[in-house]
Amino acid sequence: MDRVIDLLPELSFALGQTFLMIIVAIPLAVLLGTPLGIWLFTHAPDGISPSPRAHRVVSGLVNMVRSFPFLILLIAIIPATRFIVGTTVGTAAAIVPLTVNAIPYFARFVEQNMTQLGNGAVEAARAMGATRGQIIRNVLLVDARPALIGSITITAVSFISYSAMVGLVGGGGIGDFAIRYGYYRYETEVMLVAVAIMLLLVSVVQFTGNRLVRLTDKRIT
Repeated sequence: MDRVIDLLPELSFALGQTFLMIIVAIPLAVLLGTPLGIWLFTHAPDGISPSPRAHRVVSGLVNMVRSFPFLILLIAIIPATRFIVGTTVGTAAAIVPLTVNAIPYFARFVEQNMTQLGNGAVEAARAMGATRGQIIRNVLLVDARPALIGSITITAVSFISYSAMVGLVGGGGIGDFAIRYGYYRYETEVMLVAVAIMLLLVSVVQFTGNRLVRLTDKRIT
């Protein structure tokens, strides 16, 4: 335990790096993935504004990025990472592949959340003369809000795990800390502490997300 105490400053710094990755990558994924998911929903063959050919192309690109194993994507976009942040190592560099992977991941959630609402509310809004923008803002996004919060929670939990992988390529964070001390130096006690912190972080995010879903879901009284 003395060794863990000695490494507390470094452990705290690694935890801060992980927080930074998630705090930047997830909001960017929500900001960019939400309109992409809305586009996929509205332009689907049976959507509000069908555009089958364009939808097929965009949907294929989304599937392609989502299907990449994260570690391979991390390496494949190294030139783009260097261009965007000027380096390929460190926390800033890790945020780029995390965000690139999270955007289509979350966009699919948005599309599915809206598809699951059914056509009843949309048809009712159309009958009252609502425009496409009004239907999206005042009907779809409002009704899908609990599901969207749940999707944000799942995305955050998944990418906390992904953030640990960037330690393999010098991305920093708890994953890098666990690899350096638990794998390379065989300090099992230190690695177990790092794993426990990751589990605690995931539990806190999941609990908070579940609470927010319950607070926003009108079906739960």
